[in-house]
Amino acid sequence: MPEPTDAVLREHLVYVSADNTYQRGARLLQALWRERQGYPPGIADKRGTLGSRLPMPDAKTHLWNFLTENIRDVVRAEVLDRDKSRGKLYGKPRIFDNLLSSQPLCFNAFGELSRDLDAATRVMRRMLGHRLVRVIRVEFEHSPGRRDPLFTSDHSAFDVYVEYTHAQGGTGFVGIEVKYHENMEDAPAEHRERYDLVAQGLGCFKPERLQSLQRKPLNQIWRDHLLAGSMLAHSELTFREGHFALLYPADNVCVTNAIEAYRDCLTADSSFLSWTLEAFVAALEAEVSADWVGELRARYLGVTAETFA
Repeated sequence: MPEPTDAVLREHLVYVSADNTYQRGARLLQALWRERQGYPPGIADKRGTLGSRLPMPDAKTHLWNFLTENIRDVVRAEVLDRDKSRGKLYGKPRIFDNLLSSQPLCFNAFGELSRDLDAATRVMRRMLGHRLVRVIRVEFEHSPGRRDPLFTSDHSAFDVYVEYTHAQGGTGFVGIEVKYHENMEDAPAEHRERYDLVAQGLGCFKPERLQSLQRKPLNQIWRDHLLAGSMLAHSELTFREGHFALLYPADNVCVTNAIEAYRDCLTADSSFLSWTLEAFVAALEAEVSADWVGELRARYLGVTAETFA
């Protein structure tokens, strides 16, 4: 991603001194998208007006952070409905007012697919191969059982969960963690004995690297991978296969470095997938003829040297 100048960042109200090179470009890209829509900038607590924010409460009322009316309907059903969202950890107001948040990206990338399983099948077959016969459901902020000791005994959940029928019979799943501007510096979760038991059952981790998996930047990746592993091991969930996938922009070096370090902790990686956002959007473009796909690319990936001139 080309790096914008400080002057350009200030012009669009997105100069943040703590941002790394990727974050500077991503923040500006979101401000440019907001400006094209005609939405006013929002307020960040200590920074004042910030071009990568939307103003509340209008952002929540009108769901400006989402690309289509279909996607907004999904958000109303999944996030605003108290019964459906109970127990799910949607960051509020961040999901509504923060253009950089990865939670709106989840809905913008998968919301339409959740309402069109034929399209979801075609797209996910490109990502997973022909062992996938048909997508049977797409869920958001999905956990098989939060704090359930039969899984990971914590609050871990997949940003997006896709379940499908398998070519050899039965069903499979992929649990997806979506990253966008994150620098992978979140504090690690408190270690639980359950993690060690699930890791042993998965059988794909180098024993000498287990301590690294308990620290940032690998801890969240590990816990989500363990959640997938706990589902495969659950006696009542008879999946033929299951995967954990990390979906991220190729230019986010913090994420690509974490993935490289994570793979170095594995003895086998069949249950861990890393997908670039670029590859996923290309799959959408190949299988879905709709304006929202181009808007998704323009908003999150539409970067050239001229963009920031």
